[in-house]
Amino acid sequence: MRVLITGAGGFVGPHVVTALKQVCDGDLHIISTSRRPDRGPSNGLEALDITDRDAVERAIRRHRPDCVVHLAGVAAPALAARQPEIAWRVNVQGSLNVASAIMKSAPDCWLIHAGSGLVYGDSAKGGHPLDQTTVLSPVDDYGVTKASADLALGAMARRGLKCVRLRPFNHAGPGQTEAFVVSAFAMQVARIEAGLAEPVIRVGNLEAERDFLDVRDVAISYALVAQKAGLLETGTILNIASGKARPISDVLEGLLHLSKVSIKVEQDPARMRASDLPRIVGNAERAQQLLGWKPHYLFEQTLADVLADCRARTGTGAE
Repeated sequence: MRVLITGAGGFVGPHVVTALKQVCDGDLHIISTSRRPDRGPSNGLEALDITDRDAVERAIRRHRPDCVVHLAGVAAPALAARQPEIAWRVNVQGSLNVASAIMKSAPDCWLIHAGSGLVYGDSAKGGHPLDQTTVLSPVDDYGVTKASADLALGAMARRGLKCVRLRPFNHAGPGQTEAFVVSAFAMQVARIEAGLAEPVIRVGNLEAERDFLDVRDVAISYALVAQKAGLLETGTILNIASGKARPISDVLEGLLHLSKVSIKVEQDPARMRASDLPRIVGNAERAQQLLGWKPHYLFEQTLADVLADCRARTGTGAE
């Protein structure tokens, strides 16, 4: 099986490569691509800018993949809010470029689209677990662009595109940037332990509840879709979620428990987000039924591994 990964140089990409090697039997050839391969975490990345339609068509025509795991995109809601035009160009037009190239040059190829649980937005206000039938009602530029790509790919599936649309909820793990809450808190702890910052963590809304997953569990779900794509109906939507809502305070308390030093917590008004939804939790029963997938990593293990990674990045190690 030939699998092409877009955005393979990002946070999730290396984990997907590992998961594919774990899950997929037989002959497996992975083509890892990135817009900036020189910035990737490892060698072997091929340059591919998904906003360049011609380049995408050439890549699909040259490699003729059996499956494309489409990870490339503007992944941080804060960045999408600051530069919405880039989010639209990458998350929407870039995804359409990939899908169109597949339909044109590799019609038997399956597209696995990495969407987001944030497409549900305001529908989460009821507090109930969100399933695939929940109305999409995104509240920010990130969610809107992800929802737009998701819906556009669904329409293309009706015209013959073979695709599976995944909607993963919050995921964390080693290698994530500080644009996300778990890694942001963990990096602050690591810097404090290293003596690079004062022993204070400034926080925003700690009461909001989110559905946290380990990135390695998410990566396994992508690999299982690649393995089982031929058994799925095109256009299939799958939530990837733990089904458990945790307050952000659990993340901070867990990391503080792992810290080697005493750290003070202060609330920072600048970090409070007016658009925060009180509770977002997903229902992933369909993924379990169709893929046999369920999360395996314990929340505490994820926090420990993220903190160890942040310690390594600050040069303090994980004594």
